[in-house]
Amino acid sequence: MSEIHPKAYVDPAAELGRNVRIGPFCHVGPGVRLGDGCELISHVTLLGPSVFGAGNVIYPHATLGAAPQDLKYKGGPTQLLVGEGNVFRENVTVHRGTEVDRRSNGVTRIGDRNLLMVGVHVAHDCDIGDHVVLANQVQIAGHVRIEDCVNVGGVAAMHHFVTVGRNAFVGGMTRVSHDVPPYMKVVGYEQEVRGVNAEGLRRWHIGEDSIVALKRAARLLYARRGGRSPGRTLEALREIESNGLIHDEHVRYLTSFLKRKLEVGVFGRVREHDRSDCDADRAGFYERA
Repeated sequence: MSEIHPKAYVDPAAELGRNVRIGPFCHVGPGVRLGDGCELISHVTLLGPSVFGAGNVIYPHATLGAAPQDLKYKGGPTQLLVGEGNVFRENVTVHRGTEVDRRSNGVTRIGDRNLLMVGVHVAHDCDIGDHVVLANQVQIAGHVRIEDCVNVGGVAAMHHFVTVGRNAFVGGMTRVSHDVPPYMKVVGYEQEVRGVNAEGLRRWHIGEDSIVALKRAARLLYARRGGRSPGRTLEALREIESNGLIHDEHVRYLTSFLKRKLEVGVFGRVREHDRSDCDADRAGFYERA
């Protein structure tokens, strides 16, 4: 049986699963669906349309499912979809999607078993995978895709349409303006690749043979003179294919990620390829505000 504090507000149009606990001064709006065992500690705001799977824990002053901060938003029924077992710490904000078109289904998506620490912001139309850790004050702009098992250090900021490859590590205060290759560590204002995220890979039980292969591939891709120009990257990719490293499944994933970035990426971001901006109706936006 669910427990709702008498000083909480739950809209009659909200749907609650079994054993949901809602603490004092929480607001659960219409169109919100909470799965079994979710817990809202206190002062939490959930707005719909939003769906939360089982076992999510949400800490005070988090606001999840609010309208997107996007001038193109016209008030449509976009969504926030959240999986199971996530933890949203204090002051986290996650916004719904913006629009339904060829590049977006109007959904912001959070996967399973993620940890969003204090003050994290996830903007409209983002797609966050599973087992992702976002440390304090990470700021994620719209349409960003973060693949599984990624760790992001505190106060890092991500540009719109960036993709962060799986098992990557993004250092604290890093400015992420183009796609982050899977399995790698990136740090700093220039988003410099600092080698393979070996410790993170071991935590996810990726074998030592694969880690060694990824390190060899990373040296070819990032450690030589000549920078990381498209021509230099293509040369390194050909060498990886010719020397047998490509036979490792994780090296194959890394090379396919980089090839797609070279083939269709715009400003170093694959997801920019599907961008279809329209002129923003600023007057309409401020009238709604």
